[in-house]
Amino acid sequence: MTSNRAAMIAGGVLAAFFVLSLVTFTVRSTEVACVTTFGRPGRPIKQAGLYLKAPWPIQRVFKFDARIENFEGKFEETTTEDGKNVLVMVYSGWRIAEPIKYLEAVGTVEGARQMLEGLVRTYKNGVLGKHPFSHLVSLDKSELHFEQIEGEMLTSIQKEARDRYGIAVEFLGIKMLGLPETVTQKVFERMIKEREGKAVELRAKGEAEAAQVKADADVKRAEILAAAQAEAKRIRGEADAKAAKYYAAFQKDPEFAIFLRKLEALENTTKDRTTIVLDPRTPPYDLMQSPGGG
Repeated sequence: MTSNRAAMIAGGVLAAFFVLSLVTFTVRSTEVACVTTFGRPGRPIKQAGLYLKAPWPIQRVFKFDARIENFEGKFEETTTEDGKNVLVMVYSGWRIAEPIKYLEAVGTVEGARQMLEGLVRTYKNGVLGKHPFSHLVSLDKSELHFEQIEGEMLTSIQKEARDRYGIAVEFLGIKMLGLPETVTQKVFERMIKEREGKAVELRAKGEAEAAQVKADADVKRAEILAAAQAEAKRIRGEADAKAAKYYAAFQKDPEFAIFLRKLEALENTTKDRTTIVLDPRTPPYDLMQSPGGG
C-alpha cells in the first residue's frame, strides 16, 4: 500500500508539472516573447518572468533572443555621384524591438539577415550615389565624409527596419572599401601626377631659394672685395708715401737714409729676446761694431 501511495503521489506531481508546463512559460532576461492565440499574435513580452498561457493549440509562445546580432553585408560594387565605381562592405548591429511585428514579417534570424541585406544594399547604393568619389578616397582629409555617409545610411535603414520588420538597427559602419582594378589604376596615375606636380613645385621653390642665396652671397662677396680693395689701396698709398719720404731722404743724404733703414731693420729683428749668430759685418748688424771695427 505504501509503495502504491508513493507512486500515486509521484504520478500526481508529474501530472501537475505537465499541466503547469501547458499553462505557464518563462522568459529569460535575454529574451523577448510573443504569444499567439489561434495563430494570431497577441501580447509582446519584453520583461523576464513566469507567465500564464492557454495550452496548445489555443495559444503558442514564440521566444526570440533580445541581444544585439551582428550583420555584415556583401563586398559589392556601387557607383558614386560622379560615376566612379567602388567596392563597399557595410556592417551593422541589430536587435528585436517589436516582437509581434518581427514574428509576422521575418520570424527567424536568417530571415532578418536576408531582409537586412536587401535594405543595406538599397540604402548603401542610394547614399553613395549622392556623394562624389572624393568623399571616400582623397589625399585631402578635409574632403573625406565617412561619418556623414555612415550616418545617412543608418538613418535611412533604421526607420524602414523598425516600421516594417520590428527591428532596431543600433549601429552601422563601412567595414571595407576597395576599388575595381580599372579605377585603382586611374587613382594611382592621378596620385603619381599629383606627387610629380608637388615635386616640381618643391624643386622650383628650392631653385628659387638657391638663386636667392647665391645672389646674396654675390652681393656680400662684392662688398667684401670692394672693402678689401679700398683697404689695399689705402695701404699702398701709405706705403708709397713712406717710400717717397725715404726716397726723398735717400736723395738728399744717401748714407743717412741707409743708416736709418739699418736702424729700423735692427730694431725689428732684436725687439724680442733674440740670439743671432752672424758675421758682425753683415748689415744691419755692422752698426753694432765699435767705430774702430773691433
